[in-house]
Amino acid sequence: MEKQLHLNLLASRPPMAGGFQSGGSKMKMGPGRKRDFTPLLWSQYFETIEDVENIFRLYCSGSSGPVLLLLHGGGHSALSWAVFTAVICSRINCRVVAMDLRAHGDTKVRNPEDLSADTMAKDVGKVIEALYGENPPPIMIIGHSMGGAIAVHTASANHVPSLLGLCVIDVVEGTAMDALNSMQNFLRSRPKTFKSLENAIEWSVKSGQIRNVESARVSMGGQVKKCEESASNPSVSSSIGEGIIEEEEEEQGAEESNKKRMKEDQEVKKESFYTWRVELSKTEKYWDGWFRGLSALFLSCPVPKLLLLAGVDRLDKDLTIGQMQGKFQMQVLPQCGHAVHEDAPEKVADALATFMVRHKFTEFKEGFLC
Repeated sequence: MEKQLHLNLLASRPPMAGGFQSGGSKMKMGPGRKRDFTPLLWSQYFETIEDVENIFRLYCSGSSGPVLLLLHGGGHSALSWAVFTAVICSRINCRVVAMDLRAHGDTKVRNPEDLSADTMAKDVGKVIEALYGENPPPIMIIGHSMGGAIAVHTASANHVPSLLGLCVIDVVEGTAMDALNSMQNFLRSRPKTFKSLENAIEWSVKSGQIRNVESARVSMGGQVKKCEESASNPSVSSSIGEGIIEEEEEEQGAEESNKKRMKEDQEVKKESFYTWRVELSKTEKYWDGWFRGLSALFLSCPVPKLLLLAGVDRLDKDLTIGQMQGKFQMQVLPQCGHAVHEDAPEKVADALATFMVRHKFTEFKEGFLC
């Protein structure tokens, strides 16, 4: 049970799916099957990108209807919503704004080390004000994991005055708080670097972090960044620049060859690799503030609420009572990992579309059969 608790929080690592084995063994893929781990472009899923105040990166789609403001989990980026965005925009009339939270993705703030719930909730309010001024359109906030916590804090603090509704995906105070003690061990267990973006995508799928290959191919680029480091660093490479001068070379030729090799070593002795964009282990002092008191805050938000979970066992006492009293709608999406919206974007889109149409926030698109 303890092993599954910490899978609920910052880095979306679900319990191993069928076909995954612990100890680094390969995923069963069937005879002759080979998965494609090449990256996919954001433009295949979103219509535009925008940098608000040259700080906050937004990915947007749609031109009419209520705004779905999407907040990602810790260590992830707005790109984790890419496949979901394409699906939801085909279901209902809506606009999508997916935001890279501070210190994540391509958002660049002056003090990225401040990841308090209060600061991030205020960021969301600033983005809404910058986009829409004093008369924002109807907005529904949808957040996953850490982003779900920030969504609740944002709604509770009334940073979005035109708030229609709130959707929180797979984050519950009880299990989140229980998981914090083992989170650092989990973060230490992840690879520190990847030799390529394709390698990072492959790891995310085969480790079970993201079970949907298509989503992994577009979203992992928001989790990792390309770096260069001197190849003299043994942790990166010890083979670049090595070479043997053939014995048949004449003395003069050997001398020239040595000079050439020395020059090449100075210029080329760098190897590119990929590492995590966010050092989640350094954000530990904010974890308690993200999740403590979250259930009570969620229940107190005076708008229609939807809670989507990967398993019913994630419910804590407050939410169990609230659910029995009809204070929010809950739906469990089985056979998903923690990254529910990536693993099953169509199921999440269907649940959200049905919820929004039921509350008359929007309508299904013409020709779409629910």
